[in-house]
Amino acid sequence: MRKRTKLIITGATIGVVVAGTLIAKHFVNVDKDDHAVQIIGGADGPTSVFLAGKVPADRKQAEYTSISMEDAKEIFATPGNYVILDVRRADEYTEGHIPGAINVANEDIGAEQPAELPDLDRVIFVYCRSGRRSKEASAKLAALGYTNIFEIGGILDWDGEIEK
Repeated sequence: MRKRTKLIITGATIGVVVAGTLIAKHFVNVDKDDHAVQIIGGADGPTSVFLAGKVPADRKQAEYTSISMEDAKEIFATPGNYVILDVRRADEYTEGHIPGAINVANEDIGAEQPAELPDLDRVIFVYCRSGRRSKEASAKLAALGYTNIFEIGGILDWDGEIEK
């Protein structure tokens, strides 16, 4: 090959590597324990979030599933053994929340299991104002060992009754 062709191929290869790195940094984040967090899926269906890293053989990979607020509203229309969790601040919660929801602020979910959520296997529907904090809280709950987490976005998308 001619020298010029080799330079073009080398430049293109470097460009692809740099672009791939930038894309990976945009879509893969690292949590405080240096575990990779990757979001898989799209707006047209459930999205599972997996916290990648070393998982002991006796533990399941931490994950949660995102569903639409519309799907959640259909589920809430019938009584069930589930928790509706509002992860906004207490002042936001008292301004109005989904009926029956309990409040544990995203900022209060840390390394310890919240006292309000004693059952690791109970179905939990998590929401906030717009959807950002509910995703963060869902990931933290999954990392704590909760197994049935459904992130439903923000109350801004809720068109049902509001409880004060």
